[in-house]
Parts: sequence; structure tokens; C-alpha cells
Amino acid sequence: MADDILSIGSIVDVDSPGSAGSTLDTGVLRRKYNFGDRVSELALAQDPFFRFVSMVAKKPTDDPEFKFTERRGSWNKRYAYMDAFSTAAIALPATAPNTNVTPVADDVYSFKFGCDYASQGNLQNVFGQTAAYLVGAAGTQPQFFLPDSLVRIPYFNNAGGAQGTVDGYTIWKINSVDLGTSGFAILNATCVKGSGVAQQFQDTPAEVDATAGASPSAETLEATRTYVMGSVFGKGTGYPQTWDDQPFSTGYGQTQIWKTSMVMDNTDRATVLKYEGNEWARIWKEKLIEHKWDLEQSLLFGSQSGDYRTTQGAVDWINSYGNKFSLDVALKTQDSFLDDLSAYLDPRYNNSQATVFFCSTAVYNWLHKLSGYFANNIGAVQPGAAGSVTAFPAQTAAGGSLGRADMALAGRKKVLGLDTTIISTIYGDMNLVRNIHLDGTNIKMLGVNMKHCSYRPLQGNGINRDTSIYVGVQTLENSGVDRRVDQILTEAGMEWSMPEAHALWT
Repeated sequence: MADDILSIGSIVDVDSPGSAGSTLDTGVLRRKYNFGDRVSELALAQDPFFRFVSMVAKKPTDDPEFKFTERRGSWNKRYAYMDAFSTAAIALPATAPNTNVTPVADDVYSFKFGCDYASQGNLQNVFGQTAAYLVGAAGTQPQFFLPDSLVRIPYFNNAGGAQGTVDGYTIWKINSVDLGTSGFAILNATCVKGSGVAQQFQDTPAEVDATAGASPSAETLEATRTYVMGSVFGKGTGYPQTWDDQPFSTGYGQTQIWKTSMVMDNTDRATVLKYEGNEWARIWKEKLIEHKWDLEQSLLFGSQSGDYRTTQGAVDWINSYGNKFSLDVALKTQDSFLDDLSAYLDPRYNNSQATVFFCSTAVYNWLHKLSGYFANNIGAVQPGAAGSVTAFPAQTAAGGSLGRADMALAGRKKVLGLDTTIISTIYGDMNLVRNIHLDGTNIKMLGVNMKHCSYRPLQGNGINRDTSIYVGVQTLENSGVDRRVDQILTEAGMEWSMPEAHALWT
């Protein structure tokens, strides 16, 4: 190894662009600079995701390979899709749901129902991802149907309706349940409320009935879902049957080691330089920022690998398991963006207001144009003008009515020292933060629910590997001089849970 690493004599002046420099050697330009002892306090706007997770989502682990558990509430997972029915209540119904029928009270039918999510654990299809759980697949059998329960079955009017639209519903009392058919539950049920008209039951949507690409939103699937809607018992009846749900599923993560090294000898440490007099302090600060920059890149784009001991990044995890939307700022409208928010913030799956939206510079500007510059982006239909649109404010003079804004720029605030824009929507406030690490990537915006992600530094037995400084001594070859070598080291991992709580736009 060379003997003059970072020695002052080996550093020469560099002329500024357009300058001929000076014939006098002034030394390397230096100034004093004080910096904090916490990595997350340095250059906040450069690495906002690391700032958030290290300040509000830190959950130390004492094992470099850690497990975590997700829990799904059973109350909102008691719906199924009709696969077949029988007006004669046969043991294995085979009539397709989109067949004309007119059920009336006291009719006894049999129904075949299946689910598009796992019976155990928090495992299900997520919007925008390829449907992993098809109706009737292994492990999806509905086990929540119980005798004496009531179910609500939607239908559409065969005279003018169509599959996927709801014209009414029928109510049925379950007489018995047969779980002998793999992947399905067979219900024998008595009609409590009929349709009164010729109707067709809703068939299972193709997206969850066959390998047909991306899973639609819950809103799209709602028209075809049959829900449990309570139970009915007579006076003096005994203890009813129950069902045992298993709502837990387990994942695992691992910590990743990041090292940023710096080298300095005591001679250079003791020498006072111009402008930044302490070369040690200058390099230390730069290396800390470099270290934090690398952490941000890894925590965003990293992919978990046991061979290389890497942790799971936000983009990689959400792209594999979270909600996925498209966002082309040249084509996306406020209306379609609100549709995305509606699917993402469905209160049955994600009713938390802890989501932080990290976006690229282009999307950051686009969202401000949609919400902040409302006057420049709205038009109104003129009366009697066959749908012609006049931009604000001219439409008021033409007799048109103003439109309504469902997004509005509410202002800016500091959150953990970061500039955060608050955009009010009909689905609550969006906490929007610009993240320059997303610039130039296919990720336009990340919606991260901070309640369901954790930054997990390795700590245990009195040892803290959360951005530590390790000091050692290295003897350089042929130098005979001891040089101090510092390593800025972090060992940490990311934990993710609840796919419905996170989203990305590409």
C-alpha cells in the first residue's frame, strides 16, 4: 500500500471552471464545519425514507435473521364467490350462476362457494398483482359458513342487467354446510328474501376464477361477493356451532452490513488546514453522508438474499407483494388518481392514516399542479354549448358552473425536520415528501404505511450495531507508520407486513 494516503503534500489545488488559477500555491481550500453525531441528522432532504424509518419505525432485533408475524382480522374475511347452485338442493350443485331463476321465500337451494384468499394467515390477492389465490385452489376453502347463519347473495336482473352489476339481493338461511369438496363449501339453504323477478346469480369473476393476470380492486369484485350477514335462532335453542380461524402468517427478514471506511494518520489530524482546518472532521462528515446515502439506496431498492446477506428494500417488497398502480403524468387525471386512492385506502384493508407518500421530482410537481394550481386546471361546461368547456375564470361569464376540487393543497409542514406537503383529498390528507432517489427510476411514487414497516438494527448483549464507529490500527506496508482506520458500520434490516397497507405507482 502506498505510503502517502491522504497526506497533505499529495493534495494539489484544483482550478475553478473558467479560471486560470493562481501561480501561488494556497493549499487545499478548507473551512471549519461542525456536524451532529447522528447519521440521520445529516442532509435530511437527501435521504427522507431512511430519516423516517430510523426515527419512527426503529425496532431493534437481537438476531440477524429475524421472523415477524402478520395478523388478519376475520371479521372482514367472510365472503365467497358462487361457483354453482341447484334449485333442487342436490348434494353437488352444477348449474352455472348466470342462469335465469326466480327464487321465492321458503325455496330450498344448494350453493357451491369458494374464496380467493387463503383460509389461514394473512395471505390474499392484492390489487395490481397477479392473482395468486384462485377460487377453489388448495388452502382457500371457506370455513366460516355455519348452520343458522344468514347470507346475502347479490343478483342482476336478466331483463336489463349484466354480470358485474347489482340489481338486488336475496337472503338465505343456511341449513347445513358440507366441506367435503376440496376448495369449496356446499351450502343447503332456505330462501328468506327472494328476488321477485327473473334474475341471475353473479358468477365468479374471471380474474380470480382462472389465471387471468392482475387482480382487480375490492370495489370491482364487490358485485360478485356473497357475505355472511348474521345469524337467526329461536328462543331456547342451544349453543351454536363455531369456526376456528387461524389469522397469523409468518415472514422473515435479515440484517445487512453496510461499511464505509476512512483512513487518516495522526500527522494530518494534527495539522491545521485553511478553511476547513480539521481534515479528520471533514472526511468524517463526508463519509457519514456517503454512508447514509448508501443506506437510503439499499432500504429503497435492496432485494433480500440469503447468499449475500441483503435486506428487503421498500420498492422490491411492495413491487412483489403490495398494491400496484400506473401513473403517467401526461395522461393521469385527478379523477383516476382518486380512484387509485380509493382502492389503496379501502378501510376494510388499510384504514390507517400513517401512510407517507414518497415521490419523484416529476410527480411531486404534478401533484402540486393538480391540487395547488386548481384555477389553471379546471373548466366548466357552458349551458347549451353541447358540452364545450371554457377555462376558469371565463366560464363564469359564460354562465357555466364551477367544478369541485376533491384535492387541495393544504400547506406544508416539517415532519422530523423534513419538508412535507399536505394535500387534502376526500380520503384524508396525503403526507407527500419528495425523494430524489426515485428520480430516473420506474417508480413514480411509494405509499408506505409506517405502522407496517420497521427498521431493525442489530442490538444485543450490550452491543449496538446501529451506525457504529469502529476504530482500529493498520500498519501500512513498508511505511513503518501506524495509521488510524475508522469504519462507519451499520447492521440493520427491514421488516414488512400487510401488503394492502403499501403501494407503488409506476
